Amino acid sequence: MARLDISGRMLFLCADPAKVERQLAGEDLSPDDAGALRDDVSTDEITPISVLTRFDERLGQCPYVGFHAGGRNPVGHDAVRAGRFQVTVAGNRYGKGSSREHSPLAEYHAGIRLVIARSFERIYRQNADNLGLFTSTDFGLIERIRRGEAIDVEELVADRDPLAAAILKSGGLLRYGQSHMRRVSVGQVTNDATPRTLVEKILARRALTTDATGASLEPGSGVFVRADWRFIHEYYTGMAAHMLHATFGRPLTLRDPHGMLAFEDHLSYSHRSELHVKNGLLPNVRELSEAHRAFARDYGVRNHGYLNEANSGIDEGSEGISHAMMAERYALPGQIVAGTDSHTPHSGALGCVAFGVGTTDMANAFVTGAVRMTVPQSLRIELHGPIPAGVTAKDIVLHLLADARIRAGVGVGKVFEFAGTAIASLSTDERTTLTNMTAELGGFTGIVAPDEETVRFLKERRGIDFTIEPWMRSDEGARYADVIGIDCARLTPMLAAPGDPGNGVALQALDERPRIDIAYGGSCTAGKREDFDHYHQVLSWAAARGLRVPDGVKLYLQFGTQDVRDYCTARGYVEAFERVGAILLQPSCGACANCGPGSSTDAAQVSISATNRNFPGRSGPGKVWLASPPTVAASALLGSIASFAELQARFEGDAN
Repeated sequence: MARLDISGRMLFLCADPAKVERQLAGEDLSPDDAGALRDDVSTDEITPISVLTRFDERLGQCPYVGFHAGGRNPVGHDAVRAGRFQVTVAGNRYGKGSSREHSPLAEYHAGIRLVIARSFERIYRQNADNLGLFTSTDFGLIERIRRGEAIDVEELVADRDPLAAAILKSGGLLRYGQSHMRRVSVGQVTNDATPRTLVEKILARRALTTDATGASLEPGSGVFVRADWRFIHEYYTGMAAHMLHATFGRPLTLRDPHGMLAFEDHLSYSHRSELHVKNGLLPNVRELSEAHRAFARDYGVRNHGYLNEANSGIDEGSEGISHAMMAERYALPGQIVAGTDSHTPHSGALGCVAFGVGTTDMANAFVTGAVRMTVPQSLRIELHGPIPAGVTAKDIVLHLLADARIRAGVGVGKVFEFAGTAIASLSTDERTTLTNMTAELGGFTGIVAPDEETVRFLKERRGIDFTIEPWMRSDEGARYADVIGIDCARLTPMLAAPGDPGNGVALQALDERPRIDIAYGGSCTAGKREDFDHYHQVLSWAAARGLRVPDGVKLYLQFGTQDVRDYCTARGYVEAFERVGAILLQPSCGACANCGPGSSTDAAQVSISATNRNFPGRSGPGKVWLASPPTVAASALLGSIASFAELQARFEGDAN
């Protein structure tokens, strides 16, 4: 029987940074010595943006360099490998945030072979499986390992689904695929009378059988599905190509390259990013882009790349953010979309199953056409009542993120099915905010059943006359793990305090209003057409009254896609934006990923942002408050956090 022999040391990611530093200096701690462990360690902390230009063994120098405790970052460059650590121990919801496989790969290359935590985020754990990095929630292993006991691999995988166990025992997904995925076929759709959710119905139409797996759709089952669309972006393409060529040689034979898309959406403003310029990362960025473009060119994959519009003088930015463009141009109700970004669920607003995967998953999907997943349970989120004026979908999702049940992890790995009377009043752009941020909710994906609004959106944006088929809805009596109801009529504008998107607080309850240095409106979450409608509503009101963004404050507005930019131009929005002093940026992920203007450059700076995440270091060293588009615009004009209604009351009151 195979065993995992741990001869190295154990690193406790303690809430007390001094205890982390003692371990790095050579002291071994007991669990009692370690004390409280950090919860919510994000992938932004395991491998921050500054190291993501590496995609091979060099990542072994980098794990935990962004780990934040007690107001500082105690783990230095190459400290884990130099300290001969082989086990990492942490608290709840380990691996929150981005789908970046860089995080478990950095741990693995540094020598970590087992991560023990109270709970794990879905994408992180799946990425770890795919690399052959073991994870466990059994804290009883700690004392056994400290005594020098080798742990049976069978024990480590006993509580995992059979597919995850088989992948780990094979040494990772690509090795598993070589042995077990020579014959792949689509399973049969079950036509019995069992009530099913929309997600279950879609998966049933795409589930595959392989040499080692069936097409069981029982929650918790490990399965492969055929995706209608597979997409990758430049942070991951070089890593995927490196893995595939190392495993299968050159040239590769890709499965259905016409169903694959490539996007350069993250780094098109890196030349204006202090992080990238000061740290000398631009040569690495060019290396990533070259690897990305070579893969797309060599294998006939359509690439949505950088803007280069000679006639207009535009020479920076990209065509658009990947998941935003998927909803604008590609995804359709009833389809499956898999992408190498945790915000791939964005397209779920159209009634498809869209979910994020890691690099190895995508590499395997490129050559087999099969995407690995664990069948999720579903939560039904019932949004009831009228949505008050001034309240947006961003406020709804920030309210949900602050819910005690969500904070406790009830949504981890689940489908968030958004339904209820309030959904009908939300545009598709607003619905995408809800499904997009299921990544922050910890979910597998989010979905909204297609309806008349979906048909309108597809006609307006793509000229498609789409017919909704009768099966494209959840059945009465379908199984849900839980139902969470929200009375939207009682909601007011929301914020998330710095550090975590779940730090929700009603804006009106915030007695002390922080001054701000930066206001940022953009990203996949808040760079859509309707988001710019909100920015314009606030800023045109201000322009008509001669108001401008005050000195000492910068307001950045960054389009999510070219289509959004062209929409704003056609509607005449740009004039109002420029009159109040807003700085307009071409499409890119930008400041959301600390990859361009709008990021903080000093720890003392305070930002208010319409993005989806505010983990430490996510958008620079400063503190980030999350808010809706109108709140971001209003706060920029006032110089401190305020809603649009409060801004109006302030200046109309002054006028009186």
